[in-house]
Amino acid sequence: MEEVVYEFWSLVLTVDEDEVYWRQKKGDEELEWSHSSTHVISQLTQCFTNAMTGPRSWLGGLFNRMGNRRNEKYLDYTMSPIQEQRLQKLQERLQTPFDETRPDHQEALRALWHIAFPDVALKGLISEQWKDMGWQGPNPSTDFRGCGFISLENLLFFGRTYPASFRRLLFKQGGTRATWEYPFAVAGINVSFMLIQMLDLFSEKPKNLPGYNFLKLLGEDEQAFDVLYCIAFEMMDAQWLAMHASYMEFNVLLSPSLTSTDSFSHF
Repeated sequence: MEEVVYEFWSLVLTVDEDEVYWRQKKGDEELEWSHSSTHVISQLTQCFTNAMTGPRSWLGGLFNRMGNRRNEKYLDYTMSPIQEQRLQKLQERLQTPFDETRPDHQEALRALWHIAFPDVALKGLISEQWKDMGWQGPNPSTDFRGCGFISLENLLFFGRTYPASFRRLLFKQGGTRATWEYPFAVAGINVSFMLIQMLDLFSEKPKNLPGYNFLKLLGEDEQAFDVLYCIAFEMMDAQWLAMHASYMEFNVLLSPSLTSTDSFSHF
């Protein structure tokens, strides 16, 4: 547990480093978006300790202390206009598949490479180089089939907003690492998928407590899902270290059972 807490505070310090980076890069006047995101991070980190109590709770604990302490599995509530608008916009993103023939999707993929390896020229959108980032093969588009374009957007947001943290996870810096580590890009897609499922985001409105609590954050910050993604990815990495896991445990850590909402209803 002490190791996990250490990893968490490393996350907090890394976020601080990224905040300094952006202040130097853009200036305070362009950081209005970050203030609400910081508030979202603050709310999420209040329940960090419970999120890391075992190998099957790293993601569910994000929400097990948030919101009203009610015990209904399905909640009868009315979304605010801003929540409804932002949820609809988010759901439109969820329904966008990755299309390797679209120029904007191609550019997004190239942008991700440049963030990860700014000093290495990419030979092509289909290249063995992609395996260095943790894709399963030379064509990343095949890995997006399970989650769509939003998973690429999530990775881009992570790399652009928290570059120090992004690179630390990509290059497996910090902590006692296994000889065979988890594949970064594939893990990122899985984190996107699990969050979507856990928050019930394909429903007209979420019908479970994690989704209900997420809507509160979404009402405060339109980028709440992207910020949550970054935190969840960090927490997955921290749990990986806490488990002293190796590649053979990768599927266990990311199995669907880890996102079961049954344990999230006990407030």
